[in-house]
Amino acid sequence: MPLLFLLRLQHIPLPVRVALSEEVRLVSVLVATGLIEADFAPVRPTGPDAASRIATVKRITEEGLAEIAKMSDAPKFAKTSMRFARGLRLM
Repeated sequence: MPLLFLLRLQHIPLPVRVALSEEVRLVSVLVATGLIEADFAPVRPTGPDAASRIATVKRITEEGLAEIAKMSDAPKFAKTSMRFARGLRLM
């Protein structure tokens, strides 16, 4: 999931190179949605599992940081909502 990958990126010193094909795909999704900035470079495949591209994640954008903040607030909101829901009495 791209947003979980975004959360991982916030804990890694950037820039970082990504070579696994699944992670390169996640990077491309995050770039397309404007949550990160990255460069893509083609590589020469050397085997059946070789990556066809390498991505270098340069930074998390302001939009990406805002999305991280929203995800961080979601558990707090859910706990608060559940607490209020438990306090309601059905008549």
